Amino acid sequence: MAATSQTGPSPARQPRVSTAVGRYRRWHVDSRVEVEEEGWLITYLDVITLILVLMVVLLAFAGPGKDKDSQRAEDGASAHSSGPVPGAPYPSGSIVPPAVPPTSPEASAAPAAALTPKTLNGLPLDQLGADVEIVMTDDAVRFRISSEILFESGAASLATGGLPVLDRLIPLLNSDPNLRLVVEGHTDSIPIQNERFPSNWELSTGRAAAVARYLIERGVAPQRVQASGFADTRPLGSRDNPVDRVHNRRVELTMERTPSSTDKAR
Repeated sequence: MAATSQTGPSPARQPRVSTAVGRYRRWHVDSRVEVEEEGWLITYLDVITLILVLMVVLLAFAGPGKDKDSQRAEDGASAHSSGPVPGAPYPSGSIVPPAVPPTSPEASAAPAAALTPKTLNGLPLDQLGADVEIVMTDDAVRFRISSEILFESGAASLATGGLPVLDRLIPLLNSDPNLRLVVEGHTDSIPIQNERFPSNWELSTGRAAAVARYLIERGVAPQRVQASGFADTRPLGSRDNPVDRVHNRRVELTMERTPSSTDKAR
């Protein structure tokens, strides 16, 4: 009896891997490279930009530096100079000498507008007395005198008490023969009407003429003198206030350059 062999299902055949492929898998290196992130580079560039901007701002605030300090030192040295040389012409064609700045701390606290020269053409200004108010500009010097000192009320004849005031002014008025002397008469707004002075125009003109006549008699060249009356058209204060009306009644003597002398100075 023939032997019957009982066999189960045959196992599946496994594919054979060639030795060449196995060897390739063993020594193969993956060629993929991981890409590095570049976010730090953007932050670095931002920091550098901020540093550059900060340096530009600091340089702008620093200014010119040493050159500016040296210029300030030169300005300070010129400000503390001994002042103008007597007899030398004043700068920019001005007839007023430059004011010397104060050196003491107390005087430095005073406003610059209050600084006025103490001399004019080498003659003192502080000896004119409290009756004369001095007003200075670049091209003129004005001496303001109250009419209460020079004239009686409603009169155009010089009072005896006002003559010494004019006498103190004569050396200053003659210090520069190239300057024109303008004498102006001013009144208040209270009207006047009499046989001699029909209005304030005649009164102010008569007072200016009386002062001009006295100065010419004392040695002022007549070709330099000009007299004008302005009545109450140029008040210094209110026309209704009694205190201001006293200031409005005045005589002003102005030393100024003539057009011909100005052209020669230029």
